Amino acid sequence: MTDSIHRRHFLATGAAAAAATACGRDPGSAAGHPAPAAPTRRPSAPASPETPAAMEQPTVKIEQLSFPWSTEDPFLFCAYHLDAYPSGDERMGPGTAALAGRRMGMDFSRRDGWSMYHGRVVPGFPRHPHRGFETVTITRSGFVDHSDSLGATARYGVGDVQWMTAGEGIVHAEMFPLRQRDAPNPVELFQVWLNLPRKNKMVPPHFSMLWHEQIPSHRLVDAGGKGVVVTTIAGALDGREPPAPPPHSWAAHPGAAVAIWTIEMDPGASWTLPAAQSGLSRTLYFHRGDTLTVAGRSVGPNRKIRALQSDRGLALRAGAQKAELLLLQGRPIAEPVAHQGPFVMNTRQELMEAYRDYQRGGFGGWSWPSDAPVHAPDQGRFAIHADGREDAPS
Repeated sequence: MTDSIHRRHFLATGAAAAAATACGRDPGSAAGHPAPAAPTRRPSAPASPETPAAMEQPTVKIEQLSFPWSTEDPFLFCAYHLDAYPSGDERMGPGTAALAGRRMGMDFSRRDGWSMYHGRVVPGFPRHPHRGFETVTITRSGFVDHSDSLGATARYGVGDVQWMTAGEGIVHAEMFPLRQRDAPNPVELFQVWLNLPRKNKMVPPHFSMLWHEQIPSHRLVDAGGKGVVVTTIAGALDGREPPAPPPHSWAAHPGAAVAIWTIEMDPGASWTLPAAQSGLSRTLYFHRGDTLTVAGRSVGPNRKIRALQSDRGLALRAGAQKAELLLLQGRPIAEPVAHQGPFVMNTRQELMEAYRDYQRGGFGGWSWPSDAPVHAPDQGRFAIHADGREDAPS
């Protein structure tokens, strides 16, 4: 296996040292994305320490966030990117002057609040392979230009989600074009790695786009009139189903109960995360805000909060600042995990086979003119799928 395979791997590298810099703390506020309109309603009052429901609160385990964010089965890890990119030049990069002193091709420095990652002109992650799991890329601001070995390509951002099943093998590039030449180009996104069960690790790869106009956004108001917005990428809330996950995803498996939600709570707002099935892993990532009260406990920012009983509701209350959280929930796959670089299999032998297969055939080859292709600056959000079908938000 070559060094380039290790270094050009995924959209928030699994190498701990690089990811620690890539997923650093908030260097400054980033623009949010417009949420689709949804009916406002008043739910029942959330649990509080004085109510009987509080006696049924789950036990929580609270940890400082590591880099990348550690996760529980069926998830593999989560990378949070928040980059305060400057205005772009004619090539949609930050410009020659801004690149001085950076380790080009391997820049996780967060100098001036941003990194080039493996990009040399445009920041991002040029051509790299995956096998045996799924990536779920949740954008909140900025844009991603995608190209892959299936022939699919896209530009997505501002609330869109790309869900990609790597399966038996795919090669793709994820670049962050700096489209605005007269204003900053902040990028904020999560990339979640969701494992595949053994029976699905070698399924054909699949590329899906979930435009933010299609993703349910629940606008709730607590008993005090303060707002909570819950955006559901996977897993229904109050009977509203999000778009279907890819067909071979663990999220499509009956009983897996996968939920991927973003939660935004106004200052002082209260909300109870509803009870789910028993036996699930259930983790909240408190990544923005000053304090959060969880089941009566005060929690500081940049914390991982594990609810150890998934069949109990979890009372939340934001502090003096707006609180933002990511929820990852699902039934554990409970199979052995062998993980190295861009591949996640069940055994060490399968990992070696993945490297050999990639070196022999490149998982289908690469038809794009460069390792880091980007679209025209004025190109809007769109997708062209491997079968040639064109797709755009409506």
